[in-house]
Amino acid sequence: MKNQEKSGALLAPFRVLDLTDELGFLCGKILGDLGADVIKIERPGGDPARMIGPFYKDQVHPEKSLYWFGFNNNKRGITLNLEVERGQKLFTQLVATAQFVVESFVPGHLDRLGFGYDALRRINPGLILTSITPFGQTGPYSRFRASDIEIMAMSGCMSLTGDPDRSPLRISFPQSYQWTGSYGAVGTLTAHLYRQRTRVGQQVDVAAQACLLWAFSHAHTFWDLNRQLEKRAGSFMTGRSITGAQMRVFWPCKDGYLNFIIYGGEAGRKTNQALVEWMDSKGMAPEFLKKKDWRSFNIAEVVQEEIDAMEEPIARFFQGVTKREFFEAVIKREMLGYPVATVEEIFADPQLKARDFWQEVEHPELKTALTYPGGFAKLSGAPCKVWRRAPLVGEHNEEVYCGELGLQITELKKLKADGVI
Repeated sequence: MKNQEKSGALLAPFRVLDLTDELGFLCGKILGDLGADVIKIERPGGDPARMIGPFYKDQVHPEKSLYWFGFNNNKRGITLNLEVERGQKLFTQLVATAQFVVESFVPGHLDRLGFGYDALRRINPGLILTSITPFGQTGPYSRFRASDIEIMAMSGCMSLTGDPDRSPLRISFPQSYQWTGSYGAVGTLTAHLYRQRTRVGQQVDVAAQACLLWAFSHAHTFWDLNRQLEKRAGSFMTGRSITGAQMRVFWPCKDGYLNFIIYGGEAGRKTNQALVEWMDSKGMAPEFLKKKDWRSFNIAEVVQEEIDAMEEPIARFFQGVTKREFFEAVIKREMLGYPVATVEEIFADPQLKARDFWQEVEHPELKTALTYPGGFAKLSGAPCKVWRRAPLVGEHNEEVYCGELGLQITELKKLKADGVI
């Protein structure tokens, strides 16, 4: 897809060279959603992540990975061996045409190849280099490798996830990669804003461990204010009351689970009162809840006995409510809470349908179109969407090397034969 087709997009004039693995795939995709020309650079033969499942129609094949489709759409794809001199010369030419380079190598790897930040900015003074690693470019862990489970553990997320009498848990899908990729995009765009104002590029240092701190940001506050280390409590939460009382967070309902917490403050007063009124309309609100003065209710001083007394009739009420009924009541009665949705329920969500969130993307190589999550935001003055499917292995080699760098087809064939591309 030519850039003129994306002329209204925010990043349409800009080029990104994407050298990332799974830790940074989403960073490049977000920039692509905003219209940037993202060129995914893979090793000759293709990126190993192409063999991450699930696969289209369960056919294990490097061109049929749904994981690859999901996180590498909105990118063109070329192959290039950065370990050989000819490949390095080609990369130098590409750097001269780009405004961003995004990479996720071990710190020092690009320096060894002659492409550290100082070298890159000599080629292209305004370039922004975004370096995404598990633990950052400096510090005692900087050269450590880490998969999702290590990042989840080292960030502290796992210590707060799961039942207290069992082992800690990680979220089954590798969410740390997506937190990291999204923060990588934010850092890249922040550096871009600075460059727009000053014409100065910079290196953005993104540490996955630090990105994950925001996934449980409330826990830090307990230590800062109370010198109290939060512990996992399963379907409950602690720390809202100085008495140590636990409040239920997830509740069984008629067809799954709901999220609801007995809150304090003005928001809690309105929510708690609205829930009691809803329960009363169904004849299921006990007298002590109907008479409760929520304006004077102090969540910071509540004791466990009071919480237990309130939660018992609420739990009984929720067991007769469906997730849809709950969510409709939340909206109608202006309450805090939400249903715990399955993937199928998210896909059928009327709000996402109303926003035209789901997008059909053509896959000519599969002779079909697949449904994708669309752009991550709706912008009043520019499109944000899926512009193209993920690239096949080396799909745009000729387009980039011949059409843009001026190589001849005979040269391209020799580069392939020599293992350069």
